[in-house]
Amino acid sequence: MSKPALLIIDMVRDTFDDSKKFPITPFARKIIAPINNLIAIFRKHGWPVVFSTDAFKQEDFIFTGRMKPHSLAGTRGAEVIEDLDMRPRDLWLPKPRFSAFFNTDLAERLRADGVSLCAVAGIATNFCVLSTVFDALCSDFRAVLLEDCTAAFSEEVHSRTVDNYRRNPLHPLFRVCTSGEFVAEPGF
Repeated sequence: MSKPALLIIDMVRDTFDDSKKFPITPFARKIIAPINNLIAIFRKHGWPVVFSTDAFKQEDFIFTGRMKPHSLAGTRGAEVIEDLDMRPRDLWLPKPRFSAFFNTDLAERLRADGVSLCAVAGIATNFCVLSTVFDALCSDFRAVLLEDCTAAFSEEVHSRTVDNYRRNPLHPLFRVCTSGEFVAEPGF
């Protein structure tokens, strides 16, 4: 197997703050345990774990539509939730837009660490997770969308997204699988 990195996308305090009433929150809570299980496996092998989180500005362009300001850079709401097993040696990479690769040095850091495959977890399956998967491919990394470690604002949207990419012309460069299937691969 190629050397993987685990990219955990947008598991931030604002999303899990019940007072903010994000529709994705109940679905996002369900993926915390599978992500933590995968973090433990990656740590056991000494592979990189990256937490990439929204770090928007109040006046950001994306807030000129229906989206309300959240996960503002420098606020507690943009920090990784405490329920995830983040440690000091993990990379925490705030991002200004949807993809963990956009206007960050993630690709360079991963290459310097010998990574050739990005296993992507987090929220939302159909936005930031998928953007990160595609940018991983555009940066010449293999990519795996971990279906049991990702969530969208509804089960239907999540299922449709992963089903849409389950069979794609980029296979095996881009795959969809569960975390269990991923770690059961030969050479893992």
